[in-house]
Amino acid sequence: MLPDARAAGTVWPAGRRRRIRTISAGLGAAAVVLFFANVLLGSYLVSLPDFFRLLAGENIPGAGFIVLENRLPRAVAGTLVGVAFGLAGSIFQTMLRNPLASPDIIGISYGASASAVAAMVLFGAAGFAVSAAAMGGALAVALLIYLLSHRQAGPSNAASGRLVLVGIGFAAVLQALVHYLLTRADIQTAQAALVWLTGSLNSSNWDRAGALAGCLLVLLPAVAALSRSLRGLEMGDDAAAGLGVKVAPARLYLMAAAVLLAAAATAAAGPVAFISFLAAPIARRLLGGRGSLTVSALVGTVIVLAADFTAATLVPQFLPGATALPVGVVTGALGAPFLLWLLVSTNRVGRGG
Repeated sequence: MLPDARAAGTVWPAGRRRRIRTISAGLGAAAVVLFFANVLLGSYLVSLPDFFRLLAGENIPGAGFIVLENRLPRAVAGTLVGVAFGLAGSIFQTMLRNPLASPDIIGISYGASASAVAAMVLFGAAGFAVSAAAMGGALAVALLIYLLSHRQAGPSNAASGRLVLVGIGFAAVLQALVHYLLTRADIQTAQAALVWLTGSLNSSNWDRAGALAGCLLVLLPAVAALSRSLRGLEMGDDAAAGLGVKVAPARLYLMAAAVLLAAAATAAAGPVAFISFLAAPIARRLLGGRGSLTVSALVGTVIVLAADFTAATLVPQFLPGATALPVGVVTGALGAPFLLWLLVSTNRVGRGG
């Protein structure tokens, strides 16, 4: 668990810490159930004892490849993607104190998408090359957004409304670029690019899951170390400075960590819609108004695993003739109405209704 119970020199009340532990345990249990559902259920059912026999190295005809080379790396990748997107969205929204400040709104994900599609269409890239292009594009766009917003607004204001507006402008330009590139692509390349742009775990394998796991092994300790500064920045620059936080360096390091998390997840599965946008607001709802990095990461994991189970297992089972869908189709279809409900209910609470 990320150590966000202490932040900026303050200690959360015991009741809040208990609530965080309780909700984290519940979300963790839900994630475990969904993980095993993704691995064991489907057109080919695998029992839990058989699963552990496979892990122990026993050969079970017909089950070994399906579980160990298909479903298990997909479930592992989905878990890690949910953690990365959930943390990235929570860091951005908390640091900038703006619910719109998530990687898929301020242009980070579009930077990855434009770079990946350009690699596919212009250079015929596939596999790891697409993932590398996506990560490079996300980092390049994030750097441009940061430099432009600082140049126009000064360090103390760059992380608020100006950064969000600059990011939204980049997102619009990059989205137009993606559409242009798709018009120049042949049918097969355009189809592959559209699947990637939707966000998909269909091509997950141990190499992608391992690369993402390696990134998280480096980034999670960094996020844990920066969590104190993040909680201070949530209270505003002046309050954070009064608590001993070095505002400009802390914001730069936090933004770098969040961008790397989003870039790594996008490189592994594409820009899966709404995960980073919704994880932190849902976590705040569960916790009564205050956020938590740990809970946001678990919410992101639950959303991705539930959406992938729906896309890969439930849709083919209950819709005759349907095939497995990219996970981004489900998150996009369910995320938009949930976001509208979240906005409406927030407005009612703000009005005292």
